[in-house]
Amino acid sequence: MANIHANPIYTGEPEDLKFAYWVPNVSGGLVVSNIEQRTDWGYDYNVKLAQTAEAVGYEYALSQVRYLSSYGAAQQHESTATSLALALATEKLKVIAAIHPGIWEPAVLAKFILTADQFTKGRTAINVVSGWFKDEYTRLGLPWLEHGERYRRSAEFMDVVRKLFTEENVEYPGNFYTVDDFTLRPGPYPVEGRPHPEIFQGGNSSAARINGGKHADWYFSNGKDFDGFREQYDDVTEVARAHNRKVRFGLNGFAIVRDTEAEAREQLREIIAKADEGAVEGFRKSVQQAGASTHDKKGMWADSSFEDLVQYNDGFRTQLIGTPEQVADRIIEYKKIGVDLILTGFLHFQEELEAFGKTVIPIVREKEVELVNRGLLTPAGV
Repeated sequence: MANIHANPIYTGEPEDLKFAYWVPNVSGGLVVSNIEQRTDWGYDYNVKLAQTAEAVGYEYALSQVRYLSSYGAAQQHESTATSLALALATEKLKVIAAIHPGIWEPAVLAKFILTADQFTKGRTAINVVSGWFKDEYTRLGLPWLEHGERYRRSAEFMDVVRKLFTEENVEYPGNFYTVDDFTLRPGPYPVEGRPHPEIFQGGNSSAARINGGKHADWYFSNGKDFDGFREQYDDVTEVARAHNRKVRFGLNGFAIVRDTEAEAREQLREIIAKADEGAVEGFRKSVQQAGASTHDKKGMWADSSFEDLVQYNDGFRTQLIGTPEQVADRIIEYKKIGVDLILTGFLHFQEELEAFGKTVIPIVREKEVELVNRGLLTPAGV
């Protein structure tokens, strides 16, 4: 295997915006609300959904990670197993499995992903979640680290996994992980322009932004308005530039696309009006201590309102709400300020994801061509 230390710098024509969707492998849908959600967390539903997503223009699927039954997620399927199952049921879809350092050992996770990468011909990725749910650690007798330590552990985790993906006879004398002359074979499935399975990492805090710039291939942002995303983009890009790296950016957004803006706004109002208040409050109490524990109060969910947390990754803030044209226009504005991937969630996944792919994505593609022709998009990496 090659010894690869830095991310590739992507050159050539401007790249199309990527589209991903949240895999509903957790019961309860993607909003903590008692409103009807025609979404199922089971295998058959998710296979059909993945095949639909692939057919209508989606490139990625992100499987959620939750171990402990709680907060509207009474049932859940494990993320890496779900991702592999969906990849094997599709032909092109790339699968991202959310994982927790401290629960996974990096070498075990790397071996699983490399195996899956071979089976899927290079369609696997991971999303490193540093941990927000204290009970998932303490109830298993695992140490619950303070916020900064969790992110320092994640930084080492990403470094070790990348080395195991790309090097032989790996040596790593870390504070959290130690590797001594370790080689995993086979390595990644060969894919042009991709040295190894992609490493995504999310978070809002300063520590998350530093990790994103120094260690990840992609930085995932919770739902944000334009100003909120720009702030994160600037911070992460500055860190990446200082380390001679390029990082791509994904943005979470809950999409409500209807024939009229009024219908879409009414749907949002109804979702919030029927929120499961007990579950939302329980979730808020659990997660906001994580965000508030950072020294600068920039952590995940630190400033999220009750309404924001009805979609538990602040997806309403991105405001992908309106007609297909309005939503496509807003997505293009995000692309202009640095978003490379839109991660979508829906109320009724099967029918709404399919409609999004057939109505919104084609408009986005048309508008991307217009931007290139007008010289408003430059080749990636420039």
